[in-house]
Amino acid sequence: MPSPRIQEIINQLGAAIGTNSGLGGTLKFDFGADGSVLIDGKSVPNSVTDGEGQNADCTLSMAMETFEKMVKGELDGTSAFMQGKLRVAGDMGLAMKLGPILQKARG
Repeated sequence: MPSPRIQEIINQLGAAIGTNSGLGGTLKFDFGADGSVLIDGKSVPNSVTDGEGQNADCTLSMAMETFEKMVKGELDGTSAFMQGKLRVAGDMGLAMKLGPILQKARG
């Protein structure tokens, strides 16, 4: 069972991606001890679920605080990556498609 904060993120991202995120792959946000969230851009319709124990084509590892700043538009992914606040494992192309999804999540 995901934490209340992880469930909020699942709901927020689920509303942002709708039925087709445009990702064409799976993307996991790993918040360490705080939990994780998986966006499945391969399923029809796309889905956002608790990512605990799930593998993904691309995994973004960051602190919850970093993610919240990215969603608010206070920090962009490139800056977070350059500052070492964001680690990317797997398909970097999927990570590059994340910007528009986070913009919609701000809504």
